[in-house]
Amino acid sequence: MANPNDGVTITASWNALVNDKPEDNIFEDYWLLNRLKQGEGFMSVDGGDVITASLEYATNGTVIWYSDLETISTTRQDVFDRAEYSWKEIAGTVAQSELENAINQGSAKKFDLLKAKLKNLRSSFDSTVNTALYADGTGTSSKEIGGLQLIVATDPTTGTVGGINRATFSFWRSQQTSGAKTTSAFDNLRATIRTIYNLCSNGVAGQHPKFGTTTRTVFEGFEGLLLANERFTSKADGDGGFKNEILKFKGMMLSYDNDCPAGIMYLLNPTFLKLAYAKGHWYKAADPVEPANQTAKVFKVHAIANLIALNSRMLGCVTAIT
Repeated sequence: MANPNDGVTITASWNALVNDKPEDNIFEDYWLLNRLKQGEGFMSVDGGDVITASLEYATNGTVIWYSDLETISTTRQDVFDRAEYSWKEIAGTVAQSELENAINQGSAKKFDLLKAKLKNLRSSFDSTVNTALYADGTGTSSKEIGGLQLIVATDPTTGTVGGINRATFSFWRSQQTSGAKTTSAFDNLRATIRTIYNLCSNGVAGQHPKFGTTTRTVFEGFEGLLLANERFTSKADGDGGFKNEILKFKGMMLSYDNDCPAGIMYLLNPTFLKLAYAKGHWYKAADPVEPANQTAKVFKVHAIANLIALNSRMLGCVTAIT
């Protein structure tokens, strides 16, 4: 029988868990992380010092109406730029001693301790990444990924995203409006969501926000504004087995996430917002090693990734929701 700490066994067990749904009493479903991973929001990048996104930011100014032999401009037009995002690294480990192996075997074995540890590690990765997806990238001495508070900022006229200064280049600003109440709680919410939804769509069919994320308080406030036929929870509508209730606004799915900052709703489109990872380095497992001075084996997992925007104008948020 194979040793339960054998490298092949542990690595295979981990790889099977990466795409599995966790069952636990501590961790939650992570709406933002799961939405990005389910489809085009999850992007593999094949090498490079940085993650590069090519941008088309202006029209060609040589295009004019003219008559007969009038001259036309041959001036070269600078209409392209690129955003550059640095790689961010995250890692975690599982250690299992020979004593644990000895105790957790035979008739005394109550559960698979190693598998339980691996499931806990997977969920811990999800929790840490999801939290960072909502932050601004300054945590842990700026070693974290740059999350929504950077890319879809409450003040999109300031800050640098992907090396581009938003104070200087307005084309790189995301959409934002205030959802503060006028008289009663959430009385402006529906109108402001509509405003951001339309701004992010930019009048282009099919480019509307695909999903939104907010807090439970705001989610329930919005739910109270909807008619019964405007709500849905059917898994057939593409929720990917997510446990929490999902609402629908036009073509956008909306749910809540406990990591989302208070008073904010983000409207997002995975065509333009990507969780980009280095090819082969998403929750990548290394074979376990045995420290020279311990009777145990240590199993390491890491990821190299960042959150990137390809078109900031197609992303937006409603802020100061009351």
